[in-house]
Amino acid sequence: MLEGKVALVTGASRGIGKAVALDMARLGAKVVASARNTELLDALVSEIQSAGGEAVAVVGDVAVTADADQLVARALEAFGRVDILVNNAGITRDGLLLRMKDEDWDAVLDTNLKGAFLCSRAAAKVMSKQKQGRIINISSVVGEMGNAGQVNYSASKAGLLGLTKATARELARRNVTVNAITPGFIVTDMTEGLSDKAREGLTSQIPLGRLGTVEDVAALVAFLASDQAAYITGQILGVNGGMYM
Repeated sequence: MLEGKVALVTGASRGIGKAVALDMARLGAKVVASARNTELLDALVSEIQSAGGEAVAVVGDVAVTADADQLVARALEAFGRVDILVNNAGITRDGLLLRMKDEDWDAVLDTNLKGAFLCSRAAAKVMSKQKQGRIINISSVVGEMGNAGQVNYSASKAGLLGLTKATARELARRNVTVNAITPGFIVTDMTEGLSDKAREGLTSQIPLGRLGTVEDVAALVAFLASDQAAYITGQILGVNGGMYM
């Protein structure tokens, strides 16, 4: 399905990013995995290689221009092209509006939104020359509906939706598609610490009656990255069990 493609995945050391990287490799793509945790990245690359895939790790901070540019440069050095970019890197610094510190706002917007901008800009230069590419932004359901205590996170994820649509319009003539995925409540490290009562409260908001899995998200990423999605661009696709329609 993705044989011969080169996929860059940010925030690949855990959660959705790790699942996406593993699925891309399983489908035949060569993976360039990026995150800030060297140990977890190396473990991911080893897992991919042990399964017969090809992967390299690039440690860096997507919110730093030089690191974002280096990610793309390393992909070209290792595999000669860039076909897929999955902007997944994201952090939270939750807090109520009236108590939120400037640095907590800046940190979340820098990683979640500026990081996607920097990586997209770097990758788009290559994809435009190739006249082929896929950019997939991992946003969130809270970017569509908001969430109390997450004004910074909600704003960053809503910003990704605007970034997606504007970038899709700019790059369409170069045969580069740009889409966004809005996961709902997904079982990750972030939800592991929830109490049974909190988990039940979340589940009660979901018509399908369960939290999502990282594999649910990875499956849609793989489809959008494939040739089957060649006529889909500028779209926002939810993976949320129906909690937001």
